Amino acid sequence: MTATALLPRANTRESHDPLEEIIFRKAFGRGRVTLSSGKESTFYFDMKPAMLDPEGAYLIAERILREARLVGGEFVGGLEMGAVPITGAVCQHSYKTDHPVQGFFVRKKPKEHGAKKQVEGLPKGQSLSGKRVVIVDDVTTSGASALLAVEACRAEGAEVALVVAIVDREEGASEAFAEQEIPFKSLYQASTFLSRND
Repeated sequence: MTATALLPRANTRESHDPLEEIIFRKAFGRGRVTLSSGKESTFYFDMKPAMLDPEGAYLIAERILREARLVGGEFVGGLEMGAVPITGAVCQHSYKTDHPVQGFFVRKKPKEHGAKKQVEGLPKGQSLSGKRVVIVDDVTTSGASALLAVEACRAEGAEVALVVAIVDREEGASEAFAEQEIPFKSLYQASTFLSRND
């Protein structure tokens, strides 16, 4: 994503949801931007500051782990790079719960050397075959990034139980997942943050 002429935002109201507030303050902005898809937009989400904020990381992990538990998810992961900090936080948060989960991440392209793996992070001799996995993403637009992760996990023999995003831009991702009968959940929609700046 590239951005030009980013504008300061006026906080018209505060949320009682601390995670929404962190995302609004640290990740949401207005201004003409070019998204990774090449599409232009007048607003953006740079989720890294929210995902790497101590409270933000904890709250994101707590919420996603709850969703994983509801669908019986055993593994959590997604496409590099957006899914990596989410996955690490979820795994760490799950350690002292009754539902610990293993993490992984999916390379955009398989490594061209070594084991030439596309799915990384699993212990030697372990695979996703027969496992229920939850795919995570920071922001969904068309859903293309998460679908790449879905394809890689299915190629390993995994059952994709859910795709969960922190924020859905509401620009086609939910329809794309529905077409492939993949359950989808987002913690927030872009409209939640846009309405605070109208």
